[in-house]
Amino acid sequence: MTQRVNYLLITLFSVLLAACSSSSQQGRYAMEHDAAPLRKPTELEMQDAIVTPVVKSASASRPYEVRGKRYTPMLDETGYSEEGIASWYGRKFHNYHTSNGEVYDMFAMTAAHKTLPLPSFARVTNLDNGKSVIVRVNDRGPFHDDRIIDLSYSAAYKLGYYRQGTARVKVEAVTLANSAPRLSYIQVAAGSTLANVEALAFQLRQQYHVPTNIVEKDGIYRLRLGPIKDAAEAQAVLEKLKQNQFQNAFLLYSE
Repeated sequence: MTQRVNYLLITLFSVLLAACSSSSQQGRYAMEHDAAPLRKPTELEMQDAIVTPVVKSASASRPYEVRGKRYTPMLDETGYSEEGIASWYGRKFHNYHTSNGEVYDMFAMTAAHKTLPLPSFARVTNLDNGKSVIVRVNDRGPFHDDRIIDLSYSAAYKLGYYRQGTARVKVEAVTLANSAPRLSYIQVAAGSTLANVEALAFQLRQQYHVPTNIVEKDGIYRLRLGPIKDAAEAQAVLEKLKQNQFQNAFLLYSE
């Protein structure tokens, strides 16, 4: 009887030890590897984050160290602009707390950055297709030397790189002082013969009732529609252009 009790105790201890070991390997997150959600974001979920007055997190403003590298957060993001590689994060981190105590939602317009104040706002532009989003920065990361920002799944989806995983982007801090909407342009086509580009410009003015302008650089004439002050209108015109043979058209923003 004593031997049987000892055997049961040893078995129970082994099971508990295995469970603890498994739990420690998984760490804080239930998933070992990140993954995309099981649905695409809705139009509402892909709307830009609204720039509002915020109170910076004191704890997230302190210098910190990750993987032996020390980071010093900015106290003022005004004027920040940088180009580099963006990645995105999804289901593994969904519903877990971010670095400033908010809850990460992979369908919200948010981002992680190593040194921008938390929270703050940034405009991220995909340099390969001209698409742009405004995100709320509420987390730290990505801790890879070749990446400058980690976007939520919805933001990456809107920028068109959620399948590739990374994209070349420009990140610009957005504050209340500089958050007024910029004028939109849509680059439609380019060619080396001015007369052809002008003829197309006339046709598109009649069809879309939008001003056009032609920009020349290195002997190439680029046809742009605009300016269009309303971002929603610009997006609607862009979608119509893409459906009407101009699949390579993309949005630009005035400086």
